[in-house]
Amino acid sequence: QVQLVESGGGLVQPGGSLRLSCAASGSIFMIYEMGWYRQVPGQQRELGASIRSGGLTNYADSVKGRFTISRDNAKNTMYLQMNNLKREDTAVYYCNADAVSSTRSRWNYWGPGTQVTVSS
Repeated sequence: QVQLVESGGGLVQPGGSLRLSCAASGSIFMIYEMGWYRQVPGQQRELGASIRSGGLTNYADSVKGRFTISRDNAKNTMYLQMNNLKREDTAVYYCNADAVSSTRSRWNYWGPGTQVTVSS
């Protein structure tokens, strides 16, 4: 089994910055793609940004130029640097990982989420 835990969420004013972290733990053999998704109540969960094990990144148009995704493969940790935050970035942010456990089972894992609120 692989566990994901997000941290770094909170309340920030418009134009401010936050850095989210996602730590993966458990019986990990390999982690392929990781991503940050976000969800507003009543709406579908949407991809914000993703990163492959080799470093290739992908961003939603709504966050391009403001968010930067990165990962430390040695620490099984992923980050999301969010700058110039807008009220519409308010959501629960979820960490996602396409991972293989030590038993060679490949699953798509989710963290419990962390709340990001952008408000003055």
